[in-house]
Amino acid sequence: MYKDLAFDHDDELIDELRDLDYEQGDDSLFDSDYRDLNFDDYSMDEPDIILDVPYVPTDEKIVHAMLDLAEVTSQDTLYDLGCGDGRIVVAAALERNTRGVGIDMDPMRITEAIEYAGHTGVEYLVNFFEGDLLEADFSQATVVTLYLLDLVNVQLRPRLLDELRPGTRIVSHAFDMGDWKPDQRQSCGSINIYKWIVPAKVAGTWQWQTSSGETYRVELKQKYQQLSGKAWIDGEEAQLKNALIKGDLLLIRDQWALLCAAKDESWLLLKASYRRHRRLKSSKTNNLVAICNSPMLA
Repeated sequence: MYKDLAFDHDDELIDELRDLDYEQGDDSLFDSDYRDLNFDDYSMDEPDIILDVPYVPTDEKIVHAMLDLAEVTSQDTLYDLGCGDGRIVVAAALERNTRGVGIDMDPMRITEAIEYAGHTGVEYLVNFFEGDLLEADFSQATVVTLYLLDLVNVQLRPRLLDELRPGTRIVSHAFDMGDWKPDQRQSCGSINIYKWIVPAKVAGTWQWQTSSGETYRVELKQKYQQLSGKAWIDGEEAQLKNALIKGDLLLIRDQWALLCAAKDESWLLLKASYRRHRRLKSSKTNNLVAICNSPMLA
């Protein structure tokens, strides 16, 4: 097949190489020392933006369903992580007078969102900026909306739990949070929407005293919003029937009655007392005991 092909060498080039004492097959030309060469000024250009999540606009019906599931009101501050063209933030501002912030890694999407807010006349309620979702500050949110991949949700999960205030609602379009099970799931056609309520961190040993002098002690273990543990009344072990945490509301019940209900300022008082290892004796504690004995909670 290859008999007619000729690979004759250039005779003049071969003669020149022989004059340099180079023989064919000699690899010495490839043994050069490049240590004196400086390549510091040469580098490959890195891409300015790495987009982890493809941009897929959320359908308007899903937008409204997400806002309904999160129970968004004018008292909320909504953060949309991966806001795209800003449609969720703008819809909340336009229809519910909600202040909102949209964050996205793509500057083109941010430009579109700003223009959209201006066109609808809600620019005074919203703000959009370019940023890394894993580093951006969203701690002021009372509602967080997501349309990201499940792996990105899981990466965000520790920050959502640590930095958001208890009671903050998180709503995700289509993707869950791994082993953090949602408090609520809703179907919108063939699409699932998930809702979580950020739980207060209550794991540890809690002790308080009622106005009648009874001493209560509870040891709690926590995984997300799931609680388990033991309880004692005046040093005698009591059966802990259930312990529930929903945002900043903690309910602890034994086999006879509700042992403890803590929320807002009363909850903060319990937490502060635990850190100082002191019993609760303030008037707020008496109010708390009254709440615990309320038929409304029992």
